[in-house]
Amino acid sequence: MADEKLVKHKGGCHCGKVRFEVMAPAILHVYDCNCSICKKKQNKHFIVPKDHLTLLEGKDNLTCYTFNTHAAKHLFCKTCGVQSFYVPRSNPDGYGVMPHCLDEGTVEDVEVEDCDGQNWEKFIAENPGIKERSKKE
Repeated sequence: MADEKLVKHKGGCHCGKVRFEVMAPAILHVYDCNCSICKKKQNKHFIVPKDHLTLLEGKDNLTCYTFNTHAAKHLFCKTCGVQSFYVPRSNPDGYGVMPHCLDEGTVEDVEVEDCDGQNWEKFIAENPGIKERSKKE
């Protein structure tokens, strides 16, 4: 991500009570995770440093779900239930952002990479670059 030009994407939940903007490439590198929660939610996401995401509205409308290690913070809208972004276990210094929650017009393409969240420790050990995605350029 260090040499990719960043663009401002805007997005939000279904009801519009949670709105955000995120600085990320126009071609998104998206992870398709198969861990227990991501599989049920169809959680496809791209990772950015925390300071690349700005919550524009809806802070009081977000609620959080955690489980197991409680490292991941699954944030979602209290009204419509949509998760637009969350704090991933792999990147506690960043956000996982759902590309399907972005407004149209700024995404040029989406590249999808499978993430073996069912075998998280092994996957992270074999793919250390994922942790770099939440680091600043």
